[in-house]
Amino acid sequence: MFYPAIRKVLFQFDAESIHDITIKGLKTTGKSPFNALYKQKVQDKPVKVMGINFPNPVGLAAGLDKNGECINAFAAMGFGFVEVGTVTPRPQPGNDKPRIFRLPEANAIINRMGFNNKGVDYLVSQVQAANFKGVLGINIGKNKDTPEENAKDDYLHCMRKVYDLATYITVNISSPNTPGLRSLQYGEALDELLCALKAEQTILAEKYGKYVPIAVKIAPDLNKEEVESIADSLIKNNIDGVIATNTTLSREGVEGLEFGAEQGGLSGQPVKDKSTEVIKLLSQALDNQLPIIGVGGIASSADANEKLKVGASLVQVYTGFIYQGPPLVKEIVNGL
Repeated sequence: MFYPAIRKVLFQFDAESIHDITIKGLKTTGKSPFNALYKQKVQDKPVKVMGINFPNPVGLAAGLDKNGECINAFAAMGFGFVEVGTVTPRPQPGNDKPRIFRLPEANAIINRMGFNNKGVDYLVSQVQAANFKGVLGINIGKNKDTPEENAKDDYLHCMRKVYDLATYITVNISSPNTPGLRSLQYGEALDELLCALKAEQTILAEKYGKYVPIAVKIAPDLNKEEVESIADSLIKNNIDGVIATNTTLSREGVEGLEFGAEQGGLSGQPVKDKSTEVIKLLSQALDNQLPIIGVGGIASSADANEKLKVGASLVQVYTGFIYQGPPLVKEIVNGL
C-alpha cells in the first residue's frame, strides 16, 4: 500500500480542502473498479455486539463521512463497520474556516467543524443509493440554532428519518463544537433525552418490524462521578451501547506545538489515555450491562487491544486512519 507517499503530498495542502477532495474521490470510486486503489482483504474476526454480527471489531468513527457519501469505499478498505454523520435535521455550514488543524508531531488533529453537513434528507438519499449490506451506524445530532430545551426534537426527527436504514444509531451529545451540547450528558437532561429516544425506538421497531440499537457517544473530559452518573442513566433507560470517547478540550500533549492552542476538539494520540481511562471507569460502572465501543488515539493493534482489555467490545478509528490510511485497518484486525 502506497499511502505514506500519498500522505506526504496530501499534507502539503489545507486539511479541509484535501478532505473534501478525498471524499469526492471515494464517492466516485466506491462502487467502481477504481476502488482497487484502496480495496483490501482483511481477516474475518466476527463478534456479536448489541445483537449485531460484526465481521470484525474495527470500525470507522463518525466525522469522516458526515453525509454518508463514501460508505462502499470505506467498506472496501476492510472496516467491520462504518459510522456516518454526525447529521442534523437541517443542513448547516458549521463553524468558520479554517477549522481543521493537523499536529503531525503529536499524531493529532484539532477540529472545530461544528456539525457541518447537508442535512438528514441528503444523508438518507446517499445511504439508499449505496445499498450497503454491511453494518452501518448513523450518528445523529442537533442543529446549532436549536435551543437546548428543544434538543430532543432534533434527535427524534433524525432518528425517525434514519431508523429503517441504520444497523445502529449513535446519539452524539459530546462534540465540543456545538454550544450547549455537552450539557446533555448530565442529570435530568440526559434522562429526559434517553427516555424520549427509547420510547420512539419502541414505536419505530413496531412500525418497521426490526429493532435498531441506540448507542450514546460521550466525552473524554469526565471525572469518575460523572462517568458513573452517565452509566446509571444508560442502564436505567435501557440504552443498547455507549461509545467512548469523542474529542477532548484538553491540550495536554500538544503544548507549544503549531496550532496546539487552536479552539476545538483534540483527537489522536494525546487523547488515547484519557479515552482508555473513561472506558475503564465505564466498564466498572456498567458491570457488563451494555457494551462499550472504544475510540480515541488508536493508531496500532496494541492501542486497540488496550481498549479491549479495559472493557471495550469494538473499536473505531479516525485520526490514526488519517495518518496511516487503509493499512491501519488490516494491521489492527491482524493484531487482535
